[in-house]
Amino acid sequence: MYQILQGMRVAEIASFIAAPTGALYLRELGADVVRIDPVGGGPDRTRWPLAPSGASLYWEGLNKGKRSVAIDIARPEGRELAAELVARIGLFVTNLPDRGALSHGAIAARRPDLVSVRVSGWADGTQAVDYTVNAATGYPMMTGPADATGPVNHVLPAWDLVAGALAATNLLAAERRRAATGEGAQVVLPLSDVAFSTLARLGQVAEVTLSGADRPRVGNDLFGAFGRDFATADGRRVMLVGLTARQWAAIVAALGAADAIAALQARTGADFALDEGARFVHREAIAAILAPLVARLDLATLGARLDEAGATWSAYRSVAQALAEEPALSTSNPVFEEVAHPSGARHLTPGSAASYGGEARAPVPPAPRLGQHTEEVLAGVLGLASAEIGRLRDAGLVAGS
Repeated sequence: MYQILQGMRVAEIASFIAAPTGALYLRELGADVVRIDPVGGGPDRTRWPLAPSGASLYWEGLNKGKRSVAIDIARPEGRELAAELVARIGLFVTNLPDRGALSHGAIAARRPDLVSVRVSGWADGTQAVDYTVNAATGYPMMTGPADATGPVNHVLPAWDLVAGALAATNLLAAERRRAATGEGAQVVLPLSDVAFSTLARLGQVAEVTLSGADRPRVGNDLFGAFGRDFATADGRRVMLVGLTARQWAAIVAALGAADAIAALQARTGADFALDEGARFVHREAIAAILAPLVARLDLATLGARLDEAGATWSAYRSVAQALAEEPALSTSNPVFEEVAHPSGARHLTPGSAASYGGEARAPVPPAPRLGQHTEEVLAGVLGLASAEIGRLRDAGLVAGS
């Protein structure tokens, strides 16, 4: 964690991944994120994976370090209280529909310079989640084995995560403009636009438009260059990547394949050193040369040779293997700390993945208990007296822990 954004306060009313991730990135950089939770918790309060206690590790991971205020926003007085809290804070990340008391317009009537970032499904407001947007935009038809006939979903909610990063980026951009001009902003970020514009930025929309054909599946091969998984003598699998001429030369040198590759170039007229596309076109012939060379070496021996040659590679690992075999990713990584959370579980918890040139990191905080900060936020931000907070609690409009 860093304190780059110390002094910035952000309100969040959101569930699931995209919007909470955007607010989390701001928190990891020092912003005070006030999360407004429904009394009893939102729809993702018990989402898997779960701790032994039954608490959601997922919820803890996305909300660490935030302050939780529990308000019954299903009731008009609760929505009024939440709207006033958002207006007082002035920066707002949400995935609620843009209507009613918690719409941008309604809150901006109280605070004209409000900056809100609202993550939606489709641009017209139609409901969608990462997995349905992913299905609609073509990715599952490019994913999976080359001989697959149906869609193959990926396990990473990529569009939620990209949208979270864009939510944080756009909030900071709009806040910077507000600081210069006093102007507020309503930022709308549809998951569908995030997904399809990403596809276009990688040239894939233009590719289909100009060729008239969809890109075929290529399995674990890297499209347009050389990259493939191979089996070692001890039953492990490795990914070798030769995007650049240097990376390609390192693979050839490490495996002692120079003569066989030179002969293949002579037969095909291709120059694999200079033309990464040629490595893709002739990937099957290249793999036929490299696969038996990899297969005669165990992982340790192969890894030593690849490292000595300066190759770009990695062994495939499960998460459990990554924790055991690559401490640089986790246990010896300064991004992570062992943190005790309200679930009763103590586990590795990351701060910001970015580092600031030797600048000291602040300790990684735990996730809040639901409603843990209700009283301190209502008193500190809204200036409510303890008697008024007591009345709200007695009426079931707010809750604490």
